[in-house]
Amino acid sequence: MAAAADTATDTVTAAILVIGDEILSGRTKDRNIGWIADHCTAVGIQLREVRIVPDIEDEIVAAVNTLRARFNYVFTTGGIGPTHDDITAYCIAKAFGVGIDVDQRALDLLLPYYKASGREITPGRLRMARIPFGADLIENKVSIAPGFMMGNVITMAGVPNIMQAMLEAVTPRLKTGRKMISQAIDLNHPEGAIAEKFGAHQKLFPDVSMGSYPSQRDGKPVNQLVLRCTDELRLEEAAAGLKVKLRDAGYF
Repeated sequence: MAAAADTATDTVTAAILVIGDEILSGRTKDRNIGWIADHCTAVGIQLREVRIVPDIEDEIVAAVNTLRARFNYVFTTGGIGPTHDDITAYCIAKAFGVGIDVDQRALDLLLPYYKASGREITPGRLRMARIPFGADLIENKVSIAPGFMMGNVITMAGVPNIMQAMLEAVTPRLKTGRKMISQAIDLNHPEGAIAEKFGAHQKLFPDVSMGSYPSQRDGKPVNQLVLRCTDELRLEEAAAGLKVKLRDAGYF
C-alpha cells in the first residue's frame, strides 16, 4: 500500500525500537527489523537506528523519548499482548505524559471477534484494548487487537505476521521522502585489495553512501561494493567513476 505523497526533496527518517526480554535473551530471534527496513526503503523512509530494550519501564520510556525527538518516526515492536510483561502501551502513554485505559474503539473490535470464536474477554485480553489517550488505532486484520500511533510513534505487535499487517495498514498515514536507490559492483577480489581506491573514491562523493560486503565463493574471497543515494544521476556518476578506476587497476 502506498505511503502519503510528499515533496521529492525531503528526507524522512525513522528508528526501530524492539521491546522484549525474549529478544535480548536469544529465546526469540527477531524477524521484524529486516522487514521494516526493507519496507521503509521501498516507500522512501530512511531507517537510521535500531535499539533493543528489555521489558523495563524506565528503559522503554527513555528510549521512546530519545528516538521520537531525533527521528520523524519510531516503529516499536513487541509488548502489546495480554500478559503482565506487556507494558509497551503503558510506557508510550508515560513517555507522552497522557493517561491510558480501555479504549471503546478497541473494545468494539475485540468483543465481536471473541464472541464469534467462542472465547470470553478475560482480563488479559482486555489489556489489549488499553490505548493511550489521544492515540489513533492501527488496524490488525490478522488477530483484530489493534496497534496504535501516538504522535510520531507507531506501536505494533512483535509477532511477525501481525506486525506486517499493522505496518501495511499504517503506511498510508506516513510522510515519505525520496527513495534510496542502489547499485552493486561484484568483484572476485578481497576487500584489502581495493580498500585504498574505494576509500579515495568515497571522499569524492560524500553524498553517496558506499559499503563493502565481503564473502566467499567456492572457497575464494569475493566482494560486493554497494553504492546508495537518493539522486539517481549522482549515483550513476559515482558508480561509473568507480568502475573505471577498478577496471584500470585490473580488478575486473
